[in-house]
Amino acid sequence: MRSTRFHGRHESKTRECQAPGCNEPGEFRAPGHRPSGFDGPGQWRWFCLEHVREFNAGYDWFEGMSAEEILAAQAPAAGWRTESAAFSPRAAVDGMPRWADFDDPLDAISARAGGIRSRAEREAKMAMGGRFSRDEAEALETMGLGSDTDRRRLRRRYSELVRRYHPDRNGGDRSYESRLTKVVDAYQLLRKSAAIG
Repeated sequence: MRSTRFHGRHESKTRECQAPGCNEPGEFRAPGHRPSGFDGPGQWRWFCLEHVREFNAGYDWFEGMSAEEILAAQAPAAGWRTESAAFSPRAAVDGMPRWADFDDPLDAISARAGGIRSRAEREAKMAMGGRFSRDEAEALETMGLGSDTDRRRLRRRYSELVRRYHPDRNGGDRSYESRLTKVVDAYQLLRKSAAIG
């Protein structure tokens, strides 16, 4: 399928316009019966130029929305209200750099890459030292602890992270739930480890 610059035309000699009674090539796509979503891309309807213009003229983008939702979608700042993880006040909590902490976005990207590299190096050193298995080294990294950790420090750190990530401590926000699960799994592994005294 080849796209041209003319109004989104996708040239095809085999696809026909889906408008009833039309035998023209279906070279222009329009939203189908199933929209794009979590399950993958939606379906497209294919029309000739005349019928896609007719379809577009009658298409209601606000279909199924309440009056409040329509008003919110038409607001000048629509789409800008959602806060990406890199700009939230808690951005640095989960290992992601806060964009606001850097003058140049490339510095933030570099800091993130450096963090990933140093994390991999720390895990390798802990695992190669023979004291910790690879899984235990990853669990220590998840907990933000070093190889000198003892059981008391492990419990204290676990308690701190559970309080930080639990939805009850975040006004019901469940966005850190996967992080909380990782912390619980890491703690369960490390508390049984013979390498931690």
